[in-house]
Amino acid sequence: MKSKLKLIVALVLATSIAGCSSWIYRIDVGQGNYVIQDDVDKLRIGMTKEQVHFVLGEPVLRDSFDENIYYYVYKLKRGMSSRGEDFRKDLILHFDGDKLTKMSGDFEQPEEFNTPLDI
Repeated sequence: MKSKLKLIVALVLATSIAGCSSWIYRIDVGQGNYVIQDDVDKLRIGMTKEQVHFVLGEPVLRDSFDENIYYYVYKLKRGMSSRGEDFRKDLILHFDGDKLTKMSGDFEQPEEFNTPLDI
């Protein structure tokens, strides 16, 4: 009887200690629009909203009070700190009516951004 009790206590203790360990795998969680600099380099002043959607996809956020601002936001939450830091990248596009006028955020503005597309 005592040996069974000791075995049960040992198993419960081992399982509870294993649940607290740091070697349990946790996945990285990415949320939002995954945008890379190569895609941002395709943007040009004067592009329509439809052309921007074709290049970058639908924005994850749109301003409720101003339909002329698109927010492309990407956030990566690391599951394990050994794989690096969490990070967030934002790209904010401003339109005047249907035409792209300005970009801001964490990406470099392309050299040819101010050169309109020849259509």
